[in-house]
Amino acid sequence: MSINTRKKILAALQIGSDKKSTSETLSQILSFENQIKQSNCDLLVLPEAILGGYPKGSDFGTRVGYRSEQGRQEFLDYWQQAVQIDGVEINAIAKLARRCSTSIVIGIIEKSNTTLYCTALFISEKGKVVAKHRKLMPTASERLIWGQGDGSTIPIIETEVGRIGAAICWENYMPLLRTAMYAKGVEIWCAPTVDDRDIWQTSMKHIAYEGRNFLVSACQYQAPPENAEVKDKDWPKDKAFIRGGSVIISPMGEVIAGPLYDKTGLIFAEIDLNDIVKARYDMDPTGHYSRPDIFKLTVDESRRDAINIEEGDSVK
Repeated sequence: MSINTRKKILAALQIGSDKKSTSETLSQILSFENQIKQSNCDLLVLPEAILGGYPKGSDFGTRVGYRSEQGRQEFLDYWQQAVQIDGVEINAIAKLARRCSTSIVIGIIEKSNTTLYCTALFISEKGKVVAKHRKLMPTASERLIWGQGDGSTIPIIETEVGRIGAAICWENYMPLLRTAMYAKGVEIWCAPTVDDRDIWQTSMKHIAYEGRNFLVSACQYQAPPENAEVKDKDWPKDKAFIRGGSVIISPMGEVIAGPLYDKTGLIFAEIDLNDIVKARYDMDPTGHYSRPDIFKLTVDESRRDAINIEEGDSVK
């Protein structure tokens, strides 16, 4: 019996945010256009906070019960480098997606008035922004500078490459979020990150194997800042400040591209979506391998605005 293959190409672009400006970062991304086209990828994933930047090592002048004027200025500078979804930077990435005929998932720092969100943006191969996911739980000191997303931005998107979803960096360690995404039928798990530790690779293999889905993790690569004072004694001074580790993994937890370390670059791999069905033959986490008679998960996907203004009767 012949089986129709469902072959696609997944890719991850490992690159770092430029310290000078978001526009410089955008230029670096666009410089990979020829490589992206040559890969013929159907889906391209870029790292967490690539547009807007990940301020690793910054404390924004904050201690418990104390904020400095210098820290407020640092936040203003950071806010100014953030992007708006209808801004010129996202428009340029959308045009790149259309020219390369590839869907793109890109990590951005989203500016919403004066609040910032760490966001994964979904752009179709036709160059349309189709959805966004705001990081639900900024990790540790990230909570100083980023707001929390709500349940209204946990999409699974139907694309030409399959059903894609995204979890940003340590969100991947939220088991109930993973369960919700499995239940929605995610086929390709996108994990924009700045986590370059060895254990991240273990986590990515686990999620691909647990969900029996393909997984693409794109990590930033950044050389150490000039004259940087690195306080982590375990950090090797001859290595990058963020060393990368972008990787693509199969539904059986096998690495099929990467991990890429200590340089920028594009990794890609051809996949067959039928491998998801074969992998779930003996383990479908929210299908035949679940016990809904025992366990129940309720997900609130309503939008949670800070203020809801209800208009009263007009005065006549």
